[in-house]
Amino acid sequence: MGDVTTMATTQRRRPELAAFLRSRRARVTPADVGMPPGLRRRTPGLRREEVAQLSGVGVTWYTWLEQGRPINASPQVLDAVARTLRLDQPEREHLYDLAEVPYTHGFESTTPALGPAVQEIVDALDPSPAVVYNARYDILATNPAYRDVFFVPETLPAGGAVRNALWTLFTASEEACPLVFRESELPVMVATLRAAYGRHAGEPVWEDFIRRLSEVSGHFAQLWRNGDVAPPGPRVKTFRHVAVGELRMTSVSLSVDGMPECRVVVYRPADEETSARAARLREIRRQRRARRIPPPDGNGIIDLGC
Repeated sequence: MGDVTTMATTQRRRPELAAFLRSRRARVTPADVGMPPGLRRRTPGLRREEVAQLSGVGVTWYTWLEQGRPINASPQVLDAVARTLRLDQPEREHLYDLAEVPYTHGFESTTPALGPAVQEIVDALDPSPAVVYNARYDILATNPAYRDVFFVPETLPAGGAVRNALWTLFTASEEACPLVFRESELPVMVATLRAAYGRHAGEPVWEDFIRRLSEVSGHFAQLWRNGDVAPPGPRVKTFRHVAVGELRMTSVSLSVDGMPECRVVVYRPADEETSARAARLREIRRQRRARRIPPPDGNGIIDLGC
């Protein structure tokens, strides 16, 4: 029964794939892709052979794909076709679904903008430290409790640069860095970064980040060369704070709809002593507000991931 259902699904998707490709091809003009219009052009948009040429695939293969024939397509080929047809992310995902190829979200340039609703949720999680970060450990949003724990003034990014947890951890001095047991925690974070890198290899933003961090931190460069890979997951980490001492926190990661590979990470006290020290941090913040002392600049915070 399962094989019959699978076959019926495939047979239905192939005509949909053919119609979808034809409709996307029809809306892309030669001028859109830097080609001369030519004479006697009867086809709206690009011709099949032009799509094949621009995508680096054979004309026969692309024709069969557009005809809905039962041929196999790799993610690399589908990406090439998607770029030629100027598909946006929902269209690209739809193409993968119709071709029955697993789709992996990617960041070819920038992370989607953070909506106000997500920031409101992060703020509402106070007094638990909470942060939103992407697969590269760029920091997208934080709440006051998070800034209480992770503010590192000596590593403020210059020129409006994106805040990044790994950058701070590998460039902060040992005295300023809030992460305890860096010798065991940093390799895990780099291994987690490498696991995500497999989906972004060759993307300029990722390659530039890895190159620059390798140049400023020999430790990061060494860990990156090791090639270790690890999945993200809940962990218990120990942080130090100048005012209250060490904090043992358990991290919990939640996905964000509409923001592929982005996570809300919430830190919870792992023991009663940490709960008491976290309460003291909140009291320090309350007193600071009562005296109208401005809080640390949010640009100085770091994210320690999960």
